[in-house]
Amino acid sequence: MEQKIEFICEWRTGKYTITELCKSFGISRPTAYKLIDRFENQGYEGLKEQSRKPGKHPKTTNEKIIKSILRLKEKHKLWGAKKIRILLFKEFTKDQIPSVVTVHNILRKNGLVCPQKRMRRVKPVYPIFDPKSCNEVWSADYKGKFLMGNKIYCHPLTIADSKSRFLFTAKGHYKETLKAAKAEFTKVFRVYGIPKQIHTDNGSPFGSVRAIQRYTQLSYWFIELGITPVFSDPAHPE
Repeated sequence: MEQKIEFICEWRTGKYTITELCKSFGISRPTAYKLIDRFENQGYEGLKEQSRKPGKHPKTTNEKIIKSILRLKEKHKLWGAKKIRILLFKEFTKDQIPSVVTVHNILRKNGLVCPQKRMRRVKPVYPIFDPKSCNEVWSADYKGKFLMGNKIYCHPLTIADSKSRFLFTAKGHYKETLKAAKAEFTKVFRVYGIPKQIHTDNGSPFGSVRAIQRYTQLSYWFIELGITPVFSDPAHPE
């Protein structure tokens, strides 16, 4: 129930898409829309667990078919319900063979399905807009490419302290790549130390709007160093 309420609260913020929320909470899109529909019609009361008991007992699977499914699974341990169901056509008619979902449920009830690992919920991290001391928050950005006299574009990388506004570096790169940015950050870290947060936009190589936490290889490198990467909202550099 707590996770359902958390899902609705994050959906109401409007900051995340349904796809992002489904990946984060480990649920399908139909389940997400069902929760939203219940909330809109019944409020939080509609999120309570409802009885799944069917109004009438559906037609149960023949015991002989169940035994055949378990026998085939024992023979083909790495196979799933879809492949096992195909083999059933050698023994039974089309009308007798259950659906893939039913075959999967039979395997699951008998402990023959390994549950998928649920993605760990990661709490959002917000930037510190008013740092109280130096090295608390740094900002980094590629300040826009410009054409040099040799007809080659220069991409200037700037790294600065958000409290003192001290500019650590303004390094020109031929391309905005992970290798180039990581090399310059390494030089700056060795001279000036490491901040608590690094605030960037969502452009490469800093962030990726396609990732739910916007993390890239450079972001994970920051995390390994004990730095928290934070990002501006897409299309809102302020």
